[in-house]
Amino acid sequence: MNQPPMSQTMQQARPLPVVSDRHVDPHAYPDGIAFLDGQYLPMSQAKVSVLDWGFLHSDATYDTVHVWNGSFFRLDLHLDRFFGGLEKLRMTIPFDRADVSEILHNCVALSGHRAAYVEMLCTRGASPTFSRDPRQAVNRFMAFAVPFGSVANPEQLQRGLRVAISDKVRIPPASIDPAIKNYHWLDLVRGLYDAYDRGAETALILDFNGNVAEGPGFNVFCVKDGRLSTPAIGVLPGITRRTVFDLCAEAGLAATAMDVSVAALRGADEVFITSTAGGIMPVTEIDGTAVADGKVGPVTSRLMALYWKKHDDPAWTSEVTYP
Repeated sequence: MNQPPMSQTMQQARPLPVVSDRHVDPHAYPDGIAFLDGQYLPMSQAKVSVLDWGFLHSDATYDTVHVWNGSFFRLDLHLDRFFGGLEKLRMTIPFDRADVSEILHNCVALSGHRAAYVEMLCTRGASPTFSRDPRQAVNRFMAFAVPFGSVANPEQLQRGLRVAISDKVRIPPASIDPAIKNYHWLDLVRGLYDAYDRGAETALILDFNGNVAEGPGFNVFCVKDGRLSTPAIGVLPGITRRTVFDLCAEAGLAATAMDVSVAALRGADEVFITSTAGGIMPVTEIDGTAVADGKVGPVTSRLMALYWKKHDDPAWTSEVTYP
């Protein structure tokens, strides 16, 4: 007697489970353009293999830069960090710095966005033989431009963010060089859930010495008696963090990278966070207690204004040529 194929037998014996809407790909991607495998594509068509080490092992580096009013902000610094990460991770791409800059400009121009969040990334890729030797993987470069998004929404920017300090510890620099921008975010994500459970809007986590480190995608500054400080160890040296130092130098404000204890942060006159996704953003509540008088402080307000003013400075920007 002829037997049906195994796959047919299994389907008859065990129907496929019902898939919830949560697990159906709705193609609800941000409106934008991606560059992948030598071509420009709508975001919905930009895919990565499930065998890519970037997916399987978070073996990747990336950088993000934003476009505001049709111009990139501090693109050169983001390119410096991206190519530095490639070198440290022993990855190679078939594009030089000028090529990557052109690809990013093209993604933005083709998308039409005048305010955009733009990412360049390289994954370890996949081995043709599924080898576990990373030297046999073919590294894969991709880039995309989507509408600009901020860590803080307009209401939060006006009143200040509510932050909770989680006891989760950031991956130490002896394990992962924090100067290499990476996707190792589980410590940060666990910190976020701690914050949500306590009614806060985002989180800060600690370094291996118990001092304040950083949050999911941002650095933190505190102001005390007119002087600024920001954590020095175990944090990504963010481009917006560097921009704050540059702005302080121009404005005659003292800013230092140093250990910042939890007590020092809670006792600060002002606190703010910094990210490419949002710039300089005020914090007015930590662990349910107001920072000083609970209002956005004068130093934070001054730096926020200077930061956005620099977006009109040709020395800090590079204009996109749209079709």
